[in-house]
Amino acid sequence: MMGVGKSTIGKRLAKNLKMKFVDIDELIEKKEKKTIKEIFNNKGEDCFRKIEAKITIEELRKNNLVIALGGGAFINKSIRKMVVNSSLSFWLDLDLKTLLPRLKNTKKRPLLNQDNLEKTINKIYLERKKIYNEADFTIKCNSMDTNEIANKIINLYENSGN
Repeated sequence: MMGVGKSTIGKRLAKNLKMKFVDIDELIEKKEKKTIKEIFNNKGEDCFRKIEAKITIEELRKNNLVIALGGGAFINKSIRKMVVNSSLSFWLDLDLKTLLPRLKNTKKRPLLNQDNLEKTINKIYLERKKIYNEADFTIKCNSMDTNEIANKIINLYENSGN
């Protein structure tokens, strides 16, 4: 889900695990030379999702990476299937009361309707929750700081046989 800290935690994980970190949203912006919001506004969500799928699948074919998927990427069946078959996945689950202040006043997230932010976030979360639950592990992040979350993921990763 957007705003949960995928990039922050991903960078910490990559450093601790001595792997490369890839943020798919940043990679899309770099390759397209446009912000995600500009892609949404100029070409639409369908075009963005196609670009996201292509770049994500390219990155998933590589080894020894910590990848922060975009919030909607795991919804794509092709991406999800590849993640399930080739990676260890973690859903960083954060309650909506904590998520709301993080996303308030953001201008770079095209799916958020700032006029009714709470309703929009709740709708997106509820639509995605069932699919997010297909991740290998769910990390309930509400009462943990970034170090605790990273340490929990490292522990699960190292004990998973990878």
